[in-house]
Amino acid sequence: MANANTTPPLERDALVAEAMRRSGLEDIGDTWFFEPLDKMLECLKAESQFTERGAAMEAEKNVGYLVNRLTRISLLKKHPEILDEDVQVAAAILSLGRTGSTKTHRLLSAAPSHTFMKWWEGQFPYPLEGEEIGNPVERLRLAKELKAKWPDMSHIRSTELDSAEEEAFVIDQAFVGTMIECFVWSPSWTEWLKGYDQMPAYEELKIALQMLQWQDKSRRGKRWILKSPTHMSAPATLLEAFPGALIVQTHRHPLKTVPSHCSMITPLIKMKSDAITTEQIGAFTCKRWADMSNQVIDLRERIGDDRFIDIQYEDLTGDAMGEMEKVYDRMGREMPDKDRAAMEQHLIDNVRTKWAPHIYDYETYGLSEEMINRDFARYIARHCS
Repeated sequence: MANANTTPPLERDALVAEAMRRSGLEDIGDTWFFEPLDKMLECLKAESQFTERGAAMEAEKNVGYLVNRLTRISLLKKHPEILDEDVQVAAAILSLGRTGSTKTHRLLSAAPSHTFMKWWEGQFPYPLEGEEIGNPVERLRLAKELKAKWPDMSHIRSTELDSAEEEAFVIDQAFVGTMIECFVWSPSWTEWLKGYDQMPAYEELKIALQMLQWQDKSRRGKRWILKSPTHMSAPATLLEAFPGALIVQTHRHPLKTVPSHCSMITPLIKMKSDAITTEQIGAFTCKRWADMSNQVIDLRERIGDDRFIDIQYEDLTGDAMGEMEKVYDRMGREMPDKDRAAMEQHLIDNVRTKWAPHIYDYETYGLSEEMINRDFARYIARHCS
């Protein structure tokens, strides 16, 4: 792999050329992703108001994503048997953030009969050129280096290299999904995404799961647990991509979730721009999350609730194991003793008091109780009675 990296400008051809130079690979595969990438770059240029450092950070992120794509194509050519891996998804958590979705995800992922994507795997899912399969030393080093650059957010959401993590990072590498809008200011790109078919990104997600299972044979026979708020932007696509999965939707009143999410993404956006205000972030988040909530309600009213189970935040914090029993029942399974013991131990090891309290309010983001209740009227009526 080439040394002496040079950060390119935020232009597609320059980003691709640098990714090819760094990886030593030239086959980028199907270029379907050029459309969302080009649109994203166009919107970033018009709206994101990056600092010089912010633009460089965004360019480096996208070069890394393109290196991952090149690596995946190369690996599949060498090992086509990867596509024979039988990936079974037991459950996919489709929820707004800050609703207990991470707790639910990590609880289910703690069960030995399940498997999950780790944080570092989401960043670097594919073995590098020359890497010994099963010994990802360099990828772990890169992930540790990347994580050190992020602000400390343990009071909001604790994350370790091996933590069960959202597969949103893999979808983000296809330049679609809602993860992008958590790190940059680009409302027009988000608006454009509403009319875009995200299925190619979900097909790539399935391949990523196959690759992770192929790298770690101990995952075979286990059921995957997926989770990401990004699925809220493409709920029908999620159901189609993983037809055997139970869809778990966690709920909490938007008066809590909206400002909590704002407080999480504000430092991430401000890492790259000092021109975006908290009020802009608040207004965008409230409208965006309400729109996605209504999209899921529309889907459920159209197809019914057979594939869904709902978990209230208050029930999860009051009797987490009781809620997990309900999930297993809806999956058509009895909870094995080993799963129960592992999840109970996870609850003991991860009590909320381990971390500083997360303090936030909606006024900081230019929001009011009236605004949030108005935008989320349908969601509140259905899920927050």
